[in-house]
Order: sequence, then C-alpha cells, then structure tokens
Amino acid sequence: MSPTAGTILHKSKTSLKSWFYTIFVIASTRTGVSAKQIEREIGVTYKTAWRMCTLIRKMMNETGIQLFGHVEVDETYVGGKDKNRHANKKSGQRGRGAGGKTVVVGMIERNGKAVAKVTPDTKISTIFPMIVEHVPNSTTVIYTDEFRTYNNVSKLGYTHKVVQHAAQNYVSSEAHTNSIENFWSHVKRGIDGTHHSVSPKYLQDYVDSYLFRFNRRDDETPMFESLLDRLPSTSYSTTQ
Repeated sequence: MSPTAGTILHKSKTSLKSWFYTIFVIASTRTGVSAKQIEREIGVTYKTAWRMCTLIRKMMNETGIQLFGHVEVDETYVGGKDKNRHANKKSGQRGRGAGGKTVVVGMIERNGKAVAKVTPDTKISTIFPMIVEHVPNSTTVIYTDEFRTYNNVSKLGYTHKVVQHAAQNYVSSEAHTNSIENFWSHVKRGIDGTHHSVSPKYLQDYVDSYLFRFNRRDDETPMFESLLDRLPSTSYSTTQ
C-alpha cells in the first residue's frame, strides 16, 4: 500500500516536495498564504494551487477545544461591502446584521486557546449551545458586550460580566472583550491583506487555519510538524 494512501497526497500529480513546502508555508506564515503566491512559488496552475491550499486548510480544523477560567465571547461579520452596512457601522466598524456579511461567533480563554465558528445567525438558539459545548465548567466567568443575545448567559450557570461598548466603555475592571477582538482583527487583516475576499462556503476553513496557528502559538513543537501529524488521519481525494 502506498504511504500516501488515504491522505490528501494520494495519487496527486504534484510532487511531494511541493506539497510539503506548501504545508510548511501555510502552517508557519502568521497571516496565511494565497493560492496565487503558491502558484508562483512552486510553478503549478492556479487551480492546482487553490485546491492544495483548500485541502491543507481542511486539515487545520480544530475540534474538541475546551475553555476554562475567564472566557470572552463575541461575534463578528466577515465579507460584504461597506455600502451595505448601516450608516453608523461603516468605515471598518463592526456591524450586527449588516447586509452581505457572514457571521462568525468566537470564544477565547484569556491567555489560552480560542474557538470560532461560522454561524447562520446570532440567535440564542445558535450561540448558547456553542458556549455550553466549549465551556464545560460553570465556574467560568463569561465576558461579553451588551448585545441582547448574551443577556441570559448567567442562566447557563456562568458568572456573566458585561462591558458597555455602546457607551464607549471598553474596559471595566476585568470586564472586556479585547482578547477576542484582537483575534478578529488578526483574522480580518489576514483575509483582507492576503486573500482579499473569501466565499462564505470556505470561510470556516480560513478561520480554522487562523485558529490552528493561534492555538499553537506557544507550542514547542513546530506547527509544520503538528500539521504533518494530521496527514494519516485526513482523507480528502485529490487528482491534482
């Protein structure tokens, strides 16, 4: 049996050297890498480069992350055009429900790991099960802004502290969402600067790639090695 059987490398016409180089760049580059850059650097077609990058990002999916202690919860919106936003949400400001944008809900343990998922909306029925899934300890303190969806977080058994962004209050003692907002800023800068735009269909893969790197920022094991460890358990067909 081929050692590449059942992996994204199986029956690929692209050399293993090119595959490993692309895996290394995607795993190691802080803001990711575009398919156009891979096309230029390894000399393949754009279609092949795009497919390679897509399959590698799928390997970076983060599952089973558990958050404890002090956890910030927030949502952001990715994509869409500025002209579709409400007047008070333009010029890079975050909007809720702005036209043409995709919702991403995230949580981060202060000085720890993060979780983020593309969601269809910001309803309680969408966000609360996500909190319960990833924050198993009811002694955890949840920090949010004043968005009404979060009003009843305390009913889940957590201590809930709120920062009033609408009143231009961004830090109130320990109550703030600066950690998750910094993560959002990093993701958006990466997408805007490196990829320019991302289809909602593939947005989760891109978010996962940023989470993969963020959650391993303090690991002694190189991210390239951590990603290679996932090859045997990842089976995505490719004919490139």
